Amino acid sequence: MRHLPHIAEDELIAQCKTGNLKYQEILYHRYYSFAMAIGLRYSINRDDALEAVNDAFIKVFKKINGYDAAKPFKAWLSTIVINTAIDRRRQELKHLQNTDLSNDILVYSATDTVANMGAQDILNLLNLLPAIQATIFNLYEIDGYSHDEIAKILSMPASSSRVYLTRAKEKLRKLLLITLYNERRAIR
Repeated sequence: MRHLPHIAEDELIAQCKTGNLKYQEILYHRYYSFAMAIGLRYSINRDDALEAVNDAFIKVFKKINGYDAAKPFKAWLSTIVINTAIDRRRQELKHLQNTDLSNDILVYSATDTVANMGAQDILNLLNLLPAIQATIFNLYEIDGYSHDEIAKILSMPASSSRVYLTRAKEKLRKLLLITLYNERRAIR
């Protein structure tokens, strides 16, 4: 990749508002990793995340004239990426069924395991959740949306959002315990 010049964010956005493709490319490259990290949390795999991120940037460039410079650009971008990824999965989320894990697992303290987990390990656990639970967990716990906001985004009652979040947390606890159990068995 060729070297892209460093330009102040406000100047970059102002140039993007004129439709200048060079500056749109610079903005894309500058915020791609940030957007992809968000897209990965709301997508089934990297390809789906990439499509969501690219779709989000198309929306960014179409709506950039409506961007309020008094607010942080990353927050605005984040909202667009999240909504785009959710929109891409909305039909799937409505039709997925929840499957429960077996309750027959050994209980261990998972404090050390959680402390030693990397971001990819946590993403891997989140990817094991049913899509609706992973989406709501991300929206509520990671991105800070309220249950009322989640309800509007996903077209569901706020009480359903609460239930799915509770189920997601319980499944994550079980998955964490299974992971810990398997690690300890592998050591033996």
